[in-house]
Amino acid sequence: MPGDAVKPRRSTELWSNKAMVQVVAAILEHEGKVLIGQRQPEQSHALKWEFPGGKVEAGETPEQAVARELEEELGIRSAAGPEITRYEYQYPGKDPILLVFFRIVSHIGEPRNLVFHDMRWVPIGELASFDFVEGDRDFIRTFGSGNRAGSH
Repeated sequence: MPGDAVKPRRSTELWSNKAMVQVVAAILEHEGKVLIGQRQPEQSHALKWEFPGGKVEAGETPEQAVARELEEELGIRSAAGPEITRYEYQYPGKDPILLVFFRIVSHIGEPRNLVFHDMRWVPIGELASFDFVEGDRDFIRTFGSGNRAGSH
């Protein structure tokens, strides 16, 4: 029947919207500085700077993903904190992604560089001088200008 042919298409369209890749980013601050990492030369966006984090895997919440990613990338455990902001971003020729930024307020262990080409603690006001991945730049414009959620 004609109605039956329409339902699967609608269902697929709705499913594809829900399947948007989510990427988490962690903002770790210490003494007015923020931790950033430089991507490896062989990765996409080679040698660009980014905040630690990565893709949310199937069955994970963004909160679980940020904790897992920080353990994998920095060797810290039980990382947690509030969401700062989220927004969609689309790299040229790619599907849109949902970027979710978290302010990490607690974790166990000291951050160590386990995956980055370079890792630095950078004063907040200097973030814009680094060559960040394009998806992080809107966040840096807001965060670096002093409009920081949860700041004192």
